[in-house]
Amino acid sequence: MRTRPLEIAMLLKVPEVLPAPVVTRIRSVIEQADWSEQRPVGALPGVPARLNRQLPEDGKAARAARAMVLDSLGQSVMFFTGALPKKIFPPLFNRYDTVANQFDNHVDTALRTWAPTGTQVRADIAVTIFLSDPREYEGGELVIEDHYGTQSIKLRAGDAILYPAANLHRVQPVTRGVRLASYFWVESMVHEDERRRLLYELDMSILALRARHGESAELARLTGCYHNLMRMWATT
Repeated sequence: MRTRPLEIAMLLKVPEVLPAPVVTRIRSVIEQADWSEQRPVGALPGVPARLNRQLPEDGKAARAARAMVLDSLGQSVMFFTGALPKKIFPPLFNRYDTVANQFDNHVDTALRTWAPTGTQVRADIAVTIFLSDPREYEGGELVIEDHYGTQSIKLRAGDAILYPAANLHRVQPVTRGVRLASYFWVESMVHEDERRRLLYELDMSILALRARHGESAELARLTGCYHNLMRMWATT
């Protein structure tokens, strides 16, 4: 199947959404934690093979690591602009190794419920933050499919990939080392993928123009267009 660049495939890479010191702190917390294997949940009929380990979401390690991820997300302009988050399902953590090493093709459940509070989040956007450097393991690519092609993604530790949760995706088998990641879902203020993409491109262009040329009447009008489109499309 044909592949295409991330920017055309409606996927958004956010470099260093977790700075290196934060990745180090998170890994120091989770690497020695008590990992447990999980059965498939929230998948298409037919139940794909899910062979990975999950950090128990109510455990001390997960709570500490989750707080660090959320704090960093709150400081990322690129993440906010790309996702326009209304709700964030609390980040979870998984581990793939040579024994528990893959997750077959699946589509994420549309509505996720956070058990401790009963809060429901519509899964518009799926997010994976890589916590292991690509040199630490072989395999383990996140493969995302849509009508136009397939993307195989393996990013640096601290980098995130945002993609439509409705897309078919899988994790390739890990054949060496350990792949650690955080993953979660976002309910966006702008539900439609294409509208969200247009807003992202407009906002990023406005920021770049402001940094290069300073304020101007034309830039003020463009900024007004952005906010008026948000008024038309956003739900809160």
